[in-house]
Amino acid sequence: MKSTMRVGLIGAGRIGRVHAENLVYRVPEANLVAISDVYVEAAEEVAAQFGIPASHKDYRRILDDESIDAVLICSSTDTHAQFIEEAAQMGKQIYCEKPIAHDLADIDRALAAVDKAGVKLMVGFNRRFDPNFARVREVVAAGEIGEPHILRIISRDPAPPPIEYIKVSGGIFLDMTIHDFDMARFLVGAEVEAVYASGGVMVDPAIGEAGDIDTALITLHFENGALGSIDNSRQAAYGYDQRVEVFGSKGAVSADNNYPNTAVISDAGRVHRDLPLNFFMERYTQSYVNEIKAFVECVVNDTPPPVTGLDGRIPVVMGLASAKSLAERRLVRLDEVA
Repeated sequence: MKSTMRVGLIGAGRIGRVHAENLVYRVPEANLVAISDVYVEAAEEVAAQFGIPASHKDYRRILDDESIDAVLICSSTDTHAQFIEEAAQMGKQIYCEKPIAHDLADIDRALAAVDKAGVKLMVGFNRRFDPNFARVREVVAAGEIGEPHILRIISRDPAPPPIEYIKVSGGIFLDMTIHDFDMARFLVGAEVEAVYASGGVMVDPAIGEAGDIDTALITLHFENGALGSIDNSRQAAYGYDQRVEVFGSKGAVSADNNYPNTAVISDAGRVHRDLPLNFFMERYTQSYVNEIKAFVECVVNDTPPPVTGLDGRIPVVMGLASAKSLAERRLVRLDEVA
């Protein structure tokens, strides 16, 4: 692979725009040469904004371009597996946003196509690349807190997504908690063997009417004996709440929320500070940069992707097991759905 790789971007939505900006301004080893979107006006707008030479309605224009080395798949979830298969068949190196698919058979076909073609696939679990969470993993991996015993993940959104999105999201476990499932494996450095999920509708009755829940607590049982908990809410009154802690035999390590500043105000009535950053694009700005740099580096240097296709599959298995646990009110082993 040449030292500068040519990239095509499929999907000009919110996350596609973030990756376009980062590729153009912050990743000199990549040259973003084309973007496509089913709404071609969106692709044209992003192309004009960031100086991308080509914009298309049909993603196949990117896949058919032999000069393009790699593709970023940032389209809707229902297209991911198909686009991965087609990109692999065309010999492209692939980055794909999570999830690969909601159906394991679709995921397995996509991963088989990647293996057959001998190309790289990196799945977009950006939180691994957040400096705070990466430091937590570094501490755990170095053995500084001994053997991990308990993991706690608090993950609460400032507001629920639109009901129309809820209806096609795959449910809270495959849409929201999927990030936390990946973080659990990443932070502890071990696989989860069973889950027990509880949940309800406490934020908006319309979410329940759409067939989903908005509040969940998932207990994780790891193969190494560690235990974990994930606490989810679609709406935290005080903003975006993203905290983790790993407790071990020799100590503990935790990461707090990110704030717009470090000022703490003390007066006669209270000690307080500003609310946490309220939008995931602000909270995880640096993680998106680090993530795309990591993808480009693994292609240019011909090293394994830091988040593999298998890493993309396992959180979906955890999500499906959690949904089964919620429905059946019991502990569910991952091998029941895997």
